[in-house]
Parts: sequence; C-alpha cells; structure tokens
Amino acid sequence: MRVAILHDYLNQYGGAERVLEVLLEIFPSADIYTLLYDKARTFGKFENNIKKVSFLNIPFVRRKHRMFIPFMPLASRFLKSKEKYDLVISSTAGYGKGFRVESPYHVCYCLSPLRYAWEIDYLKDLPFSPWPLKEMVIRPIAKWLRAWDVKSSSRVNVFFADSSYIGEKVRAYYKRNAEVIYPPVDVKTFYPERNVINSEEYYMMAGRLLYYKRFDLGILACNKLRKKLKIIGMGPEFEKLKQIADPNYVSFIKHPEDEELRRLYSNAKAFIFPQIEDFGLVAAEAQACGVPVIAYNVGGGPEIVEMRRTGLLFDKQTTDAVIRAIHESDGIKWDRTYIAHHAQRFSKENFKKNFIKKLGKCGFCVDSEPTNIV
Repeated sequence: MRVAILHDYLNQYGGAERVLEVLLEIFPSADIYTLLYDKARTFGKFENNIKKVSFLNIPFVRRKHRMFIPFMPLASRFLKSKEKYDLVISSTAGYGKGFRVESPYHVCYCLSPLRYAWEIDYLKDLPFSPWPLKEMVIRPIAKWLRAWDVKSSSRVNVFFADSSYIGEKVRAYYKRNAEVIYPPVDVKTFYPERNVINSEEYYMMAGRLLYYKRFDLGILACNKLRKKLKIIGMGPEFEKLKQIADPNYVSFIKHPEDEELRRLYSNAKAFIFPQIEDFGLVAAEAQACGVPVIAYNVGGGPEIVEMRRTGLLFDKQTTDAVIRAIHESDGIKWDRTYIAHHAQRFSKENFKKNFIKKLGKCGFCVDSEPTNIV
C-alpha cells in the first residue's frame, strides 16, 4: 500500500525532524509533502522521499519562514496531489494536516495544535509585527488561524499525540480524543559515555533558540551563580541571548554531530529545561545519557521527570526558581544508571512498536520488521 507523510516544513532540523526520520524507518518508501524544503539545513536526510513542496518554497521564505505564518494556511490548501494513497500520516505542529493529499484514512501524529493560533505568546518575537501592536495585528491573525486549524482537523480520522499534555489540547481545541505515543529517542546514539574525563563542570540547554523556550532563564541563573552553561542550537533569539550571556560562563555551540552531542549530554551536571514544551525530545535524550533534568513543572517536563530520581521540577518560570533548583540538584547524588534506564521508555523501538500497534487498531497491518504496510 502507498503511504504519504505530511510534514509542516523541512527548513530546519530538530525534534520534529527526528520523529520524521523514524516514521521513514517504518515506511521507507513513503512520499513526503512539505511547505518548505532545505536540503542543506536538513543534511539531505529526506532527499529521496520528497514528493512535493508548496509555492512558498523559495530561499528567502525558507530562511525567514515565521514572517509568512499568515500565508501558510493558503499554501497548505494549495499543496495538492493527484496521487492515490491508501494511508496519509501527518506529523505536524499545525499545517501538515491541512495539505490536500487525499486517501481513505488520515492519521495525525500531533506534535502540537497550531501554536500561533491558540497561544498568542508564541507570536511575541515574530518580525512582521512588534509586540505592542498585538491588539491591532496579532489577535485578528490568531483568530483566523484558529478557525483554519479547527477546520483542518476535520480531515483527520484519528489523532495520536506526542504527550498527555498535547492530548489534552487536542480534546480542548478540536473536541477529539488522542492516544499518546511518546516521541522516539535513539538510545543507540544517546547513552551514557563511559570512561570520559570530565575536565570542567557545566550545565546544558539545547534546542531551537526561540522565545518560548526561555533560554534566558538558564543564562541569567548561570550568570548569577557563576556556573558554566553550554547552549546547543541556533535560532532567531541567538543575538538577544548572546547579549545577556556572560562569556566567562556561557558558551554557544551551533550544530554538533550526534556523537559530540552525546558527549556533551553525558558530561553535563544537569540539563536545564525551563520552557512549557509539548514534550521535550532534548530532555529525553539528556536522560538517555544519564543526565538529570531540571524542568518547569508544566507541559512535557512532568511526563519526562521522575521527581528526585531522574531530575527536579520547579513551579515558577523565573530565574530565582531555576537557581533554587540548581542548588537542590547539586545536593543530590544522582544515580545516572537509573536515569538512563528510566529513559528507555522513550526509545525508538518503543515508538515504532506503539505506532504500529495503534495503526493495527485502525485496520492497518505493518510488518514486524517494517518495510511496508499491507
């Protein structure tokens, strides 16, 4: 049977793209439809599966895609195909489920409902409108996006959610149920390094440098505590964060290879995770490397952290709360073997098994060594 996978955009490489990679391990011949595609920024990982992109797929838009959020529903509507598919899977945080790629059955793996529609704070750092103009510009856009998002959800037969937190949003926004399948961690890549000499003590943060991920809280906490912090990733907040970071303590690393990323995780004293996140694949990767996670007690953090066993949760999204959590973490003798073992529940193998099992409930049978669907 023929399978199409709908992915919002492929002009960056992060947690959503790691999920897409694993979906392609289950369905290696699937066609990918996406609004934007940048081969260089996705390291050519999806080149053989790209079937079609939208009219927005031009270099300037790929580089500045957040400026074009109001146009993406229109681009989604015009991303059509005459191909006949037996199953469509949208792996999406908003737009993918609205692509006009038809099949008798559409499964949505929901990474999040469209953030820019439902949670207006996500629009704070967008370049097309300064935040003081939110009442005039942002709120009408968000209202229109909400209507489009709800309408596009009607194209979906069944929802899977990447966390219970997102499952609740699916129920609240779309009035639909969603079964939870946690995103995949490649535990063959991310595991505790053995016999590594830790020449310096440091904390770590990782991900796209976006406003809502609150890298500023970790930076300001480590500035004040005079503790080393390594930040992994790039994004539109880079220049702002660099300005507040004390270079004596805070360093930025753009795109390490997975092997280097594993070493960075494994050597960290703790992983700081202060955002409200849909799930938080980087935090799960850190735990797979045996690293305790200091997380905000809202969103995906509570689903990843077992309190005082695999990390700590703090209740206020403030610098002082992060500082107190760091102090508390320093006083705990963490069992890194237990932390890594606990993270096995997020393994890629479990993701595949759960995804295939839930597809079976929908009437689709996938080979145990998945190469096709029958």
